[in-house]
Order: sequence, then structure tokens, then C-alpha cells
Amino acid sequence: MNKPELLAPAGNLEKLKMALLYGADAVFMGGKAFGLRAFSDNFSEQELKEGIAFAHSLQKKAYITVNIFPHNEDLVELPGYLTFLRDAGADALIIADLGVYRMARAIVPELPLHISTQANNTNWSSVLCWQELGAQRVVLARELSLTNIELIRQKVSVELEAFVHGAMCISYSGRCLMSNYFTGRDANRGECAQPCRWKYHIVEEKRPNQFIPVLEDERGSYIFNSKDLCLLPHIPELISSGINSFKIEGRMKSVHYVATVVKAYRQAIDAYFSRPNEFAVQSEWMEELNKVSHREYTTGFYFNKTTQEDQIYGSSSYSQTHDFIGLVKSYDESTQTALVEQRNNMRVGQEIEIFQPNGATFSQAIEAMFDMESQSIAVAPHPQQLIRMPMKRPVEAYSMLRRKAD
Repeated sequence: MNKPELLAPAGNLEKLKMALLYGADAVFMGGKAFGLRAFSDNFSEQELKEGIAFAHSLQKKAYITVNIFPHNEDLVELPGYLTFLRDAGADALIIADLGVYRMARAIVPELPLHISTQANNTNWSSVLCWQELGAQRVVLARELSLTNIELIRQKVSVELEAFVHGAMCISYSGRCLMSNYFTGRDANRGECAQPCRWKYHIVEEKRPNQFIPVLEDERGSYIFNSKDLCLLPHIPELISSGINSFKIEGRMKSVHYVATVVKAYRQAIDAYFSRPNEFAVQSEWMEELNKVSHREYTTGFYFNKTTQEDQIYGSSSYSQTHDFIGLVKSYDESTQTALVEQRNNMRVGQEIEIFQPNGATFSQAIEAMFDMESQSIAVAPHPQQLIRMPMKRPVEAYSMLRRKAD
């Protein structure tokens, strides 16, 4: 049984590096155009080149999203962009639209093409069709059960990719019209305003000034607000189903989120392949997933049809147990101090965790801090301020400092 690829989101260059260093086998990312995440940082052409080169330096892969549903005017610049991605060394393109697929096959035939989840592949015949058209991989729709995925696996030889963790979209395979209707921002061209997270009331035609809660709750109702997908406890079933790539959602999520989720899944997958007959979900993996910003977790469509239990009706807020406060840039063995870039207010005396790409997580107090002029400071309040602090054991570059959330 082949080990599945662990595929992580990369909303910018820093997130790309963190995802790969914390254990992802590949990343997916988008340029400034032709992707479905216009409000993530995304990558300039130079950053795309740098990100792809960084992935390749670790013998890992970088996939580029070209998954908008384009109008005619969007096609004018597409040929040049496709050739740029080929020349930059992209390992594959992620495509949703048949017209874009046709152009990619003609212009960059040497590039592997992955079919996006937005293409709504919910049955073996549609997946087989893409296989016959030459696609290397199909990203399955989120609406599939594990039983259906297993049937598709039996019918096709193309690679299968499926989401295993992250936010769920209320719309069918993410193809939403609400944002366009309410705000004029087209989710299918990368500009989703996430109206599914807004608070709603009903207004009756003849009583226009009376706002009636959808449920008996004075706060209103978040009727489209899904829980987050989490399948880490089901790693054995996912592997047995024949999925080739486990995809984590979240190009607009934080560095802390990407690194933490990736490492938890990396450890779980590796643990299964180390001793498959003795695999057990470790409590620390789930604790890590609770430390990042998330909604309550659900298994989505994998084991049963979704019900009201998979929605959150009282709030659109996220929860997390820990805050990300600093990123280790380097460690000096001679002084046993780390150079840290501040990411949140930190002060002497706080108890913190040091979460490392490869090493074990450990805790300590911040005993002292020094600015870049070697002056002792009690607090580091400035965004991305560089400081030095003593560490009770060596730490790796790109380690994250966290503290319990208030």
C-alpha cells in the first residue's frame, strides 16, 4: 500500500515554507490571477518561482491553481501565464474549467493537470472521463462518502485527491452564487465574500421592519455555517480507500494553522505506516488541532449524510486554545539563545510552548528578552520586532512560540 501524499495550502511564501518544513509532501498555491482565492496574499511571478524552487530543494512538489471559471476576457492573458508556469517548474496545474483544460493541453502539454474539486466529480464515470482526456489527478467533490470513493477507486486508475481537513463550503463543491448576488464579488472567479458566515434573520413581506430570527435565538441564526472537516482519527480508512493525496484546506489561514495541522497529519500518517496493526489516535494530535483557530469538527459526508449536527447555529466565531506569538529565525548554541520574530505581544514571565518542525514540543517561561541593541526589555509589543531570548534547549529555525489563549 503506497503512502498517500500530504498536500498543504500555501497562501504566501512564508506559509509555503512552513507547510513543507513541517511535513507536507506538496503544496498548492495561486498566482495573482486565475485562482479562486483573490483575497489571500497569493504569489507574484517572482514568488512563484521562488516557492517552486524551495519545494524542489526539499524534493517536494508545488501545484499551481488555475481554477477560475473564466469569461472570455479572462482568456486573453491565459496562454502567457500557462507558459510562464511551465518555465517556472510547476509540478502540476489545478484546473476546473474545460476550456482552460483544453488550452493547457494545447499550450503546455508536458505539464500534469489536476482537476479541481470545483469540477464537481461525484461519480466514477465523470472521473473516468477526465482520465480518458489525459488528466493525471482528479480532486474529488466534498459531497462523497468513503464508500463512493472506494467504488470510484475500483473503476479508475487516475490519481484521486480528497479533502481531509479544513473549512466546508455550504455550496455544492464550492460553486457559490451568494457572494456574487449580495456583493458583486464572484466566488467562481476568486472573490468570495463568505456571505455564508453572516448573521441572518427572516423579513416578512408585509412587515419590512420586523426582523424575525430563523431560530428562537435573539442573536439570529448562522444557517449556512458548517463545522470544519477533520478526518485525522480516520487515517486507516482513508488510506484503505485508495486516496492518493490527502488535501488540507486553508490558503487564507494563518502560518500557525498551516504548520500545526500539517505536522499533526504527518505524524498520524507516518505512525500508521510504521505500525499499521497497532495504529491508535494519539491525544496530542487532536490537542494540536484544537490549538489553532477552527470551528467544531465534523467528518462531513464521509460516513453519513450531513444533518443539522454538522452546522453551527449560534455563532460564526472560531475557537482555539493557543496563540502564535513568535517565530524562531535562528539559534545560537554558544549563547543558548534564539533570534525570534515577534508575531503577537509577548512579555517576560509568560509560559510558552516551542513547537518545532521536527523536534519535540517543549514548554518554558520567558526568562529574559533582549532587543537588537542587546538591551534588556520586559515586553515586545511591536509587530515583527526581532528579539533574542534564552532557550532551555536547542531549537530549530522556523519553530513557533505559542502561549495559551486568553
